[in-house]
Amino acid sequence: MTTPAPLLVVGDALLDHDLTGRAERLAPDAPVPVVSGVRRATRPGGAALAACLAAVDGREVTLITALGDDPAGETLRALLAGRVRLVRLPMTGALSSKTRVLAEGRPLLRLDDGDGRARDATDEARRTVAEAGAVLVADYGRGTADVLRDTLTGAAAHVPVVWDPHPRGGPPVPGVRTATPSATEARALASRLGGDGEPRPGGELRSAARDADTLVHAWRAASVTVTLGGRGALLSHGGTPLMVPSPITAEGDACGAGDRFAATAAGLLADGELTETAVRAAVHAATRYVAEGGARSLGTLDSASSPDSRADAAGEPRPTAAGEPAEHALRTAARVRAAGGTVVAAGGCFDLLHAGHVALLQAARRTGDCLIVCVNSDASVRRRKGDGRPLVPQADRIRVLRALECVDAVAVFDEDTPERLLGELRPHIWAKGGDYALAELPEASLVASWDGQVVLFPYLDGRSTTGIAERAALGPRPEHLARTGPNGRR
Repeated sequence: MTTPAPLLVVGDALLDHDLTGRAERLAPDAPVPVVSGVRRATRPGGAALAACLAAVDGREVTLITALGDDPAGETLRALLAGRVRLVRLPMTGALSSKTRVLAEGRPLLRLDDGDGRARDATDEARRTVAEAGAVLVADYGRGTADVLRDTLTGAAAHVPVVWDPHPRGGPPVPGVRTATPSATEARALASRLGGDGEPRPGGELRSAARDADTLVHAWRAASVTVTLGGRGALLSHGGTPLMVPSPITAEGDACGAGDRFAATAAGLLADGELTETAVRAAVHAATRYVAEGGARSLGTLDSASSPDSRADAAGEPRPTAAGEPAEHALRTAARVRAAGGTVVAAGGCFDLLHAGHVALLQAARRTGDCLIVCVNSDASVRRRKGDGRPLVPQADRIRVLRALECVDAVAVFDEDTPERLLGELRPHIWAKGGDYALAELPEASLVASWDGQVVLFPYLDGRSTTGIAERAALGPRPEHLARTGPNGRR
């Protein structure tokens, strides 16, 4: 397995608190909800959250941020210990913190406290930036990026720099690989450069495209990626943009989704991926982050130093060896289950992936919060289908399945049937095509043993790998072969 490249995060750390409970009545003395049964959670916020999310991806992460010795700063240092390497800048004032009050997962109120700002840079911080192979600037308008601006300008000329801007911060330095404002931020930032500040005709996409074009040229950035919430993201190098849609509609707490997006994009650029590839993976990662509960699903990040979720967060599983995808699938199932989601699994050979396969997988994914595809190994396919199969080798079948937006993870099993793998995954739903009967599924009783449910989905008639292979074999030969024969003679 390839080790992810290290990443430097530069920006303003915050401390986040969530007070979550139930709101079932209004207060008698004012028309405001009464929140009861409150649970409290504290976690890193701002640039510190972005750094922790990059570390969850299995990266070695260094965070440059301003921290003082106030109680909030001490709490944040304890949360970051063992997860990221910390390079501290001196701070004036107390660390900024925000407290959200939520009822049934929906925010009711936010309280902001602390006005701390980075005072100046240090030699250690400048040296760390100069030596970095890739940088994410998570600017929350509290001065960290400003005091390191000259050094960051030098870095952007040589290594990938992703800049997540803030309306209260300065512009990205020239040459950043991509800047990642939200649509609202892009509108505000572009309006300062001569725009009218009003939504443009043609809807959100047209407005975002024009704002991105304005910012690309004004900032002298290689690209600007405008995040559009549940719709995905718009990538512009100037001119006609590329729309990267979300793979699914995710409903949930979007707090921190921008940090998840930026951390994923920066990490993949550090790995040498193209900007388009990094943005696509970042959209998937941010969507999945929201679907799995957002920042609340991370809790206090007790497991953040583990590389277990790196592949899922990157939007595309990295493992390539036969046994490794199963490990990724198990981690995906465990994470979704821990967040209270529904794990769906589907299985098959998926040799010559066709429309029937895709329809089944899309329908299965819509029934839950993740879809894990269990695939027969090459040896298993040969035993089941004969010596002429598979037509497509295992590695290619895995790669094609991973490319489907509805697939969250792929696992390979070497047995004739997937009972062993299912026993490890323990999905809530086991999805099969409607051409199976329950009596023909040896795994049905196993799935029922943990209160799982086997679900059959309608199968598209006339679609089969065997039928496609037979039609291909019987189809007309190329004209030059029909004329000359396969050995070149007439």
